Amino acid sequence: MLLPILRLLATVVLAFLVGRLLARIKLPAILGWLITGMLLGPHALQLLDQSVLDAPWYQAAVHVLECTVGLLIGTELVWKRIKQFGKQIIVTTLTQSLGTFLVVSLVFGIIFHFMDIPLYLAVIFGGIALATAPAPALSIVREFQTNGPVTKTLIPMAALDDMVGVVVFFSVISLVASRVSTERLPAYMIALVVLLPLGIGAAVGVPAGLLLKKERGAAPTVALLVGTLLLASAAGFYLNYRVMPRPVLNFMLIGMAFSAVFANMVGEVRLERILCSFNPFLGLSMIVVILNLGAPLDYHLILGAGLFTALYILSRAAGKYGGAYLGATLTGAPQTVRKYLGLTLLPHSGVSLVFTGIAVSVLSGPAPESAQIIQGTIAAAAVINEVLAVVIAKKGFEWSGELR
Repeated sequence: MLLPILRLLATVVLAFLVGRLLARIKLPAILGWLITGMLLGPHALQLLDQSVLDAPWYQAAVHVLECTVGLLIGTELVWKRIKQFGKQIIVTTLTQSLGTFLVVSLVFGIIFHFMDIPLYLAVIFGGIALATAPAPALSIVREFQTNGPVTKTLIPMAALDDMVGVVVFFSVISLVASRVSTERLPAYMIALVVLLPLGIGAAVGVPAGLLLKKERGAAPTVALLVGTLLLASAAGFYLNYRVMPRPVLNFMLIGMAFSAVFANMVGEVRLERILCSFNPFLGLSMIVVILNLGAPLDYHLILGAGLFTALYILSRAAGKYGGAYLGATLTGAPQTVRKYLGLTLLPHSGVSLVFTGIAVSVLSGPAPESAQIIQGTIAAAAVINEVLAVVIAKKGFEWSGELR
């Protein structure tokens, strides 16, 4: 037990140093964390090997830290700040999410039609593609202290995008499973996967807000926040592994709902002090969460990437950028949002790998060839896209004039 923990700590330290090195040459630190995860993960040097990634203590720790990273979203969801952008955020979320689903499904539908590959695979690719992994973009927001219309649109959109992604993907995979597989996903899972994390976070957020409203020193404030975060994570962990038929709850959504509730209760000045005290814990959480995204990625897949991988990356990028541009235009958003928001939505790997695992488990029995196509394509795309997407997302903030 001690040796795996020491390995994890060594990986975190190395990731931090590589991130600082890349920051010196004007690249986002998150790129260093991702590369460190890949190089020290189970497919390369194995300092953070598969036995560590599969260990229950590690999974529990990552879930707690994902919940912590959710504070970056939730603490921005103060009603006074977002009410003027509400319509814009909802419309743009729907256009870029559903637009990505339609573009990717259509592109692969045409290709699979001529290659005599089952067309339901095209819809599964679309269902996987529409989700966005918020942690990379949020890391850039935090590192470079970005501020402006793009940032203010992106942060609340990160939460809504995950909800739309869950509803669409589970609807698609349920329909496909009912036709090709004996393993049927219960319909109620669609609602549970979205509503349970929000309910858990909100339920713990109310007492947390009551406790945190009172002015206290930094140490007791951090202790209260950590204690209530652990309580929210424990509730999520219990329901995820003891109640749900599959462990698919999004712990970042738990943290988002938790922090959104207390952020609207404590007042803006008090909230600023709370976040200032908690900042070191947030930084550590971000590094581990990004390492966890990078470690399962096999960089060898870059060499084997083929037509499907290239099509997936390009069609998803077209859907995200075009959908964001359309939504921003329809709602009269500033020009910078129209031009650059789509670039910040390209990071993808964490959510895509979860969805891919579910799709492969559903199809591996009745349609192993289809399962293999999905697994190979998305795994290779995750490696290539995640590295490119981080650089492009940073450029999006830079070109919009929101970097400090």
